[in-house]
Amino acid sequence: GKLKLRGVCATKPVIGLRKEFVMLSPKEKIIAVFRNNVQGKKEETDAENPCHDGRGGHWLERQMGIAANNHNAPDILGYEMKNDTTSKTSFGDWSPDIAVFKKPKLMTREEFLFVFGKPNPEKDNRYSWSGEPVPKINQFNRFGQMLVIDELLNIHAIYSHSYDLRPDKSTRIPTELQVDDFVLATWSNFKLKKKVEDKFNQKGWFKCLKDKNGFYHEIVFYDPFDYLFFVDLVRRGVVFFDSGMHQGNARPYANWRANNAELEKYVTTRHC
Repeated sequence: GKLKLRGVCATKPVIGLRKEFVMLSPKEKIIAVFRNNVQGKKEETDAENPCHDGRGGHWLERQMGIAANNHNAPDILGYEMKNDTTSKTSFGDWSPDIAVFKKPKLMTREEFLFVFGKPNPEKDNRYSWSGEPVPKINQFNRFGQMLVIDELLNIHAIYSHSYDLRPDKSTRIPTELQVDDFVLATWSNFKLKKKVEDKFNQKGWFKCLKDKNGFYHEIVFYDPFDYLFFVDLVRRGVVFFDSGMHQGNARPYANWRANNAELEKYVTTRHC
C-alpha cells in the first residue's frame, strides 16, 4: 500500500492571514510556509562557509522555520524534510552498532580501512571505505564484501575470502580473517528500526525541489514508512549503504541513500 501514482502538481493561493494559517492541517501549513518563504527563490549561501556541503540545506531550514539540530525526530510538524539533490537522497548517517573496528574491536579504524578499503590516488593514496569496496545487497564485490539481511531483519556487511579478487589478499588480510561469511559490521534491527521510524514513520516526509535554473518551484510529499518497508527497499536495492568513511576524518559517513529517480515512484502529492 505504499506505492502510489504520482499526484498532479496542485496549486493554491499563498496563505497570508494568520487566522487562516492556524486552521490549516500540518501538511497545509508546510505547503504555505514553502510558498511564502521558499518558492521562487534561490539559496542564499554567500554568508555560509563555502566549503560546507550542507550550507544550502541550512538556508532552506531557516526559511522553513526549522532550527538546526541533530535530533532523531521529524524536522517540522511531524514531517521530515529533504532538500533537492542532484542524484541521491540521504535518509540518515546511521553507523553500524557492531563492527570489527568498533565493538568488539578486532582492529583499529585505520587498520580496517587498509585491509578492507581502497587507496585513492587523487587524494595522496588516502584509504577509504567508499565507492568500489562498499558492500551492496546480495552480491559480492571484488573486495569480497556484501550486504545481507538475516531472518531477524538485522543488516550485516560480510566478508568472504573466497570472493576477494584482489591479488594481494593473502598478505593484506590477517590470517585469522581469511575465512568466508565473516561479519564486518551489523546494523541491529532494534537500533536501526528506532532511527528509521522516529524520523520517517510519523506523518510522512517531503522534498523541496528546484527547477533547472536553481529556483525552488515545487514541494512533493511521501507517505510515512516503517522499518519493514525500509528493509524491503534495502533488500530490493532501492535504498543502499553509501559509506564515505576515510582516513583523516573521524566522522563515520555511514549514509543510507536512494537514487532520486527511484524515489519518484513513491511521491504521493505535488504542490507548485
